[in-house]
Amino acid sequence: MKRFWNRMIKKENGNAIVLVALAMGGMIALTGLVIDGGHLFMNKSHLQKTANAAALSGAQELLNDNAAVRAVVDEVLAAHDERESLLEPFSPEKQVHVKLKRDVPLFFSSLFGVEHLPVAAEAKAGINPMGETKGAVPLGINESVELIYGNTYQLKVDAGDSEAGNFGVLALEGPGAKSYEESLTHGFDENLKVGTVINTQTGNIAGATRRGIDFRINECPNPEGNMQVRDCERIMKVIVYKPEEQATNQLKSVRITGFAYFYVTERMGQNDDSIQGVFIRRAGDGTAGGEGTPDRGAYAIRLME
Repeated sequence: MKRFWNRMIKKENGNAIVLVALAMGGMIALTGLVIDGGHLFMNKSHLQKTANAAALSGAQELLNDNAAVRAVVDEVLAAHDERESLLEPFSPEKQVHVKLKRDVPLFFSSLFGVEHLPVAAEAKAGINPMGETKGAVPLGINESVELIYGNTYQLKVDAGDSEAGNFGVLALEGPGAKSYEESLTHGFDENLKVGTVINTQTGNIAGATRRGIDFRINECPNPEGNMQVRDCERIMKVIVYKPEEQATNQLKSVRITGFAYFYVTERMGQNDDSIQGVFIRRAGDGTAGGEGTPDRGAYAIRLME
């Protein structure tokens, strides 16, 4: 036997075959591990993205009821083919906590008796007062005005009420009725944040307001008056402010202190200079404000640790 191994050691061809066989075996094992590891990673990533999407989407309905939250979460999980991965119980309160888990089949490892490995993911999403957002309309409400959700309010758009400081028309895109009507109709397309100072509009621009409100109501007839319909143009994001610069009998500029949602209930009359509706609590697109941001019914959704 000793002579045999001595001959094998001295014989270079035999050495090469052994080394190649060992190397091939190692490469096959490594490739198998990479395939299984990559497959697990992809499934873990998919599960985490699904959990994030379900939690964020469900958090939009936290201001409604648990049934609405569960319906949205279920819809997202079904769209990602992960409905069976949800771990019970599911109990949304001030936040949505989604836990997912499922077994992932393996390929190479199954040769050694390991056919499946579990992967899990979880995500929590909650709501906080909004501190920065796009899509606000050029209408403001003084932070001193008490908001009672569900009560009817009138947002005045004439110079008199703007001077009084209760409600005011704001120049988000600069002065002029044209830019005002554009941002009222479609929302201001740049970010506004708490602390920003903006100028007010002057004069009565009821005509531009009427056209903007008519457009929004036409886009969302909503005869049942459901104030939580998603993507309803009747729901406007309004700026909450405190007066910044006051000239004689005229408010010149304001500082943003928060945001609120206003649901338009009626069209404006031909001789009317006010927008009638109610303030509602709602979660929407935006970034949560820092500590001390006032709660005026507009909330941003964020993932929580």
